Amino acid sequence: MTAVRDDAEVAPSARVRAVVGVLVAFELFSGFVQGADAPLLPAVQGEWGVSAADAQWFMTVHLLAAAVSVPVLGRLGDLYGHRRLLRIALGCVTAGTLLVFLAPTYTVALVGRALMGAIGSLLALEIGLVRGRLDASGARRAIGLLVAALTLGALLGSALSGALLGIFGGVRVTFAALAVLGLVCTALAWWCVPESGPRGAGRMDWAGAVLLGLALVVLLGAMSRADAWGVASPRLAGALLLAAVLGWAWLRVQLARPDSLVDVRAMARRALAPHYAAGFVLGAVLLAGQSVAVMFLAAEPTEGGYGFGLAVWQIGLWSLIPSVLGLVASALAPAIGARIGYRRMLVSAFALMAIGHAGLILAHTNLGLFVAAYSVAGFGIGLSQGGLPTVIAEGSAHDRAASATAAYNTLKTLGGGMAGAGASVILGALVVGASDTPSLTAYLTLWGLGVAACTVAVALQTGGGRETPGCRR
Repeated sequence: MTAVRDDAEVAPSARVRAVVGVLVAFELFSGFVQGADAPLLPAVQGEWGVSAADAQWFMTVHLLAAAVSVPVLGRLGDLYGHRRLLRIALGCVTAGTLLVFLAPTYTVALVGRALMGAIGSLLALEIGLVRGRLDASGARRAIGLLVAALTLGALLGSALSGALLGIFGGVRVTFAALAVLGLVCTALAWWCVPESGPRGAGRMDWAGAVLLGLALVVLLGAMSRADAWGVASPRLAGALLLAAVLGWAWLRVQLARPDSLVDVRAMARRALAPHYAAGFVLGAVLLAGQSVAVMFLAAEPTEGGYGFGLAVWQIGLWSLIPSVLGLVASALAPAIGARIGYRRMLVSAFALMAIGHAGLILAHTNLGLFVAAYSVAGFGIGLSQGGLPTVIAEGSAHDRAASATAAYNTLKTLGGGMAGAGASVILGALVVGASDTPSLTAYLTLWGLGVAACTVAVALQTGGGRETPGCRR
């Protein structure tokens, strides 16, 4: 591929269209890295000789770092150029994967994982880039491709990480291979990606960044430890109180500063607030709901009186169906949105998610019907993943496109983290007799909550103001 030069001979939109394929490659890499996390945990535990609880920090540290870095890098991209921050983010990810490969101790490996958290900002920066240089229809198609590539990458990462682990002979060499891919992506960002359009005015809100980072770390850290500490634990209550105080202080700073990290007034507008709230619901269903479904598929009927007792490879095959449907839906979202309108598409997406969760309740004794219901939800998830970033980016000012999308990603992460912690509490509280095996009631309760959350999202999208907010300048 030839490098795209920043000269006046090539129209800016043409330059961006020429490198959408490169950005798609970045999202494939991003999805693969994020999708490979969970399957690699057993190998991480064996490589560094840590307990299962300590191995969970391999994912938790990455989640916390992403939650903190995404809004910061998104805003910096709006101010100083999306390509520049894209290069920095890819450099951090490459350095992080290399550090995990070389890590002499588990602590050093966790530092590498923290650096890898910057990978969550790629989509927001890419959306800022394409929205600043393409017309509305071109940007929608590009965003749809990027989201579809992220979904496909996550699917491949989940499905192939175990095979790569066997081929490369260990988790360290696997991360070395990821470092090589990261280096290739970084080089492409230097040679093939043009800078975005006009940059935003103002300064970086570092006070807001620090307060938001502290609030997110305390909140998500407390959520990750809720099951171990106990719901009634004073430590959990104290951590949640501290997170609330930090969040309140951050909100005061954002309202007082003209150059705030996050434009909370814009987020609260009637045209955008329902979409941000729906992003929180999407995170809960996507990040927490999948793990609950996998646990149910693996549950032995002889132990709790429910489940299908599937092996890991069988779960992978059955899960492939809703994952592929979600990928197809993400790719089709721009065309469907153009035909029926993005608001109607999002209403349909969350309605499908609600129907799918209701189907899980009704079909929990039949594997085929269970997967069919899961697939209906998966198609809805794909549509929402393809549609929400578009309407949020289009409803935001041009100099806020990346930071607005980053705020959506952060809310989605929060939804997943809080739902995951809540699911752990419910699965631990509703058990079979005196055992620690979750009861069928626990799963039915979680799916019922999923129906309720998705129904609320449908209502929010239905009353969410105008059709596709449109581009604000």
